[in-house]
Amino acid sequence: MFVQPIDYFLVVWFVLAALSTAYVAWDQLRHNPEPLVMKWGFILVTLYLGPLGLLLYVMADKEPAPGEHEEFVKPLWKQGVGSTIHCVAGDATGIILAAVVTAVLGLPMWVDLIVEYVAGFAFGLFVFQSLFMKNMMGGTYLENVKKSFMPEFISMNAMMAGMAPVMALLMMGRDMRAMDPTELVFWGVMSLGVAVGFAVTYPVNVWMVSRKMKHGLMTERQLKKATGGRSDMPAEGDHGIAAVATEGHGTPTNTGHGHGAHAGHEEGAEGSFPEKAPTDAPAGNAHGTRPGQDGHGGRNGHSMRPNVTRPQLAAVTMTTTLMLLAGMTMPAMFVNMCLSNRDVRGAIMPPSMIMGWDTPGDAMRDMSAIHPRLVTQAAAAQARGDVDLVPTLDNGVKVFNLETSVIRWNILPDVTVEGYAFNATIPGPRIRVTEGDRVRIKVTNRLPESTTVHWHGLILPNEMDGPAKITQKPIQPGGSYTYEFTTEQAGTFFYHTHDHVDRQQAFGLYGALIIDPKSPQEAPKADHEYVLQLQEWLKREGLTYPAMLMEGGLPNYFTINGKAFPATDTVKMKVGETIKLRFVGSNNNFVHPMHVHGGPFTVVARDGYVLPEAARFQADTVNVGPGQRYDVIWKALRPGKWLVHCHIPHHTTNNNVEQDGGGGLMMVLEVEA
Repeated sequence: MFVQPIDYFLVVWFVLAALSTAYVAWDQLRHNPEPLVMKWGFILVTLYLGPLGLLLYVMADKEPAPGEHEEFVKPLWKQGVGSTIHCVAGDATGIILAAVVTAVLGLPMWVDLIVEYVAGFAFGLFVFQSLFMKNMMGGTYLENVKKSFMPEFISMNAMMAGMAPVMALLMMGRDMRAMDPTELVFWGVMSLGVAVGFAVTYPVNVWMVSRKMKHGLMTERQLKKATGGRSDMPAEGDHGIAAVATEGHGTPTNTGHGHGAHAGHEEGAEGSFPEKAPTDAPAGNAHGTRPGQDGHGGRNGHSMRPNVTRPQLAAVTMTTTLMLLAGMTMPAMFVNMCLSNRDVRGAIMPPSMIMGWDTPGDAMRDMSAIHPRLVTQAAAAQARGDVDLVPTLDNGVKVFNLETSVIRWNILPDVTVEGYAFNATIPGPRIRVTEGDRVRIKVTNRLPESTTVHWHGLILPNEMDGPAKITQKPIQPGGSYTYEFTTEQAGTFFYHTHDHVDRQQAFGLYGALIIDPKSPQEAPKADHEYVLQLQEWLKREGLTYPAMLMEGGLPNYFTINGKAFPATDTVKMKVGETIKLRFVGSNNNFVHPMHVHGGPFTVVARDGYVLPEAARFQADTVNVGPGQRYDVIWKALRPGKWLVHCHIPHHTTNNNVEQDGGGGLMMVLEVEA
């Protein structure tokens, strides 16, 4: 699913990668005159690098015209490309296969990197070098393993030194879908990692080619069969074909057999290597070995003696090993390497959220966005929250049903958020009962995580209170729990989740609970009544995150009853009428100074309790903190449009922008004469 701009880019990238790979495969297997192992090396690397792999092939290896391959691949930089291609094809294949397996098994990142290194080195050495090239190199499989070990060790160290930090830092960065092999971004990180690994290991491979520790690009041609005519190709060798091989130092030689080679480190061969073969060397042998022998002790092998001193080899080996250690350990200073794919579950973190090497996986999941694929219902754009929930009766008990789910909700006509909802509305439906009622509320959980419900401010049995793991087991996805109690109070209350509250309540799991007194005359009277449930939202780059008072988590949208101005309600009144405004701090973060224009109001109740006449007071602003409730009565003294709004100006904007005179926590009381 496309949830971030990078997803669209990756689709285009992988389409181009598929086309590039198809072309390289077609051209290599039908036209390009080089050993089969190198053909597959270019195919695999183009699969990993996409258009970059195609560029390398065309610029360094593709025969420009028939018969020109030998001359075309002579330059050392191209020989280095060939050596690196062979290294990366084997090592990256092992690394990527290991990354998939470790992600599925849920291994922590630090173990993941070690397993990837071992798998990449093993696949490169035992399969791509020693097995695939055994016929070219001659000798036994075990001899080839020994002779390929040091070049492969040096190449793999440099390769992983570049690839490891890319994988660790991006997989444990903002978008941790990169740890999940079912996500495109995982393969995007793999592709980028291979590209960086290629760039880091390329200079090392150029040096090894120049010192004859490794072969570069080579040419392999079949002899033209002509009867009575002269061929311009070398004489036919032991295998029925002949090859012209371009060595790592760029000198074309007639190998006298049908194979080229890539890794040619000869065990125990140190010191300098003669620039030319001895003059008494037999035809078909360009390495100065004894007649009937090759560098591996077998027939028709293609080997060469390294021209490198022990101090040089030791220095390069030490340097690439230090590079490897730095690449493997450096990410631990910035990200939590102890976490696995299962720990983070594809979390996408808010922009600018501070995460460090000690940030727990639970925290990352709590702060992460709702993945759009989890949405099970899109509410109508005009849908409203805080709608009365009508109960059924069961032997005098008022029965209510609440069901949680993941929905898409319009806070403005053109702005949607992903949210957690009771009965598919934000806020959830209003539960209205009378003091002394017996109520039964069945809660069914359709969220991808556990939840509970707390009845804020109520006196009730402890097992009905709702805190997860304190008074009850959390309601697991697909499960349900029934709350039942008798109301003992009257006033303005609300209900909300009490499991991962900072996440779930921020996403919309709350609703009003109004309990009318047994004696109606005990309630302060007004001509109209309106409940205002306050909320804060964080919507960035197309995703919805839980708004939190922390770096990167600050909200940029604010709502009353699930809508931001100018989509909030307008209440119509007449001069002389009164309205009871029930402010509910259903938000998580800020204290909101709620102000009414057009004259003062009277504060008549606080936190569900009616204030005695002597304790009531007049004001035009009341500070509503998270969890608090205030009932105020406002009298319309003059006609006009009178605002109700938060007096923090930023909270009356939509994504920092005023719209039709404001935004966010604003609504209008429209008074007619």
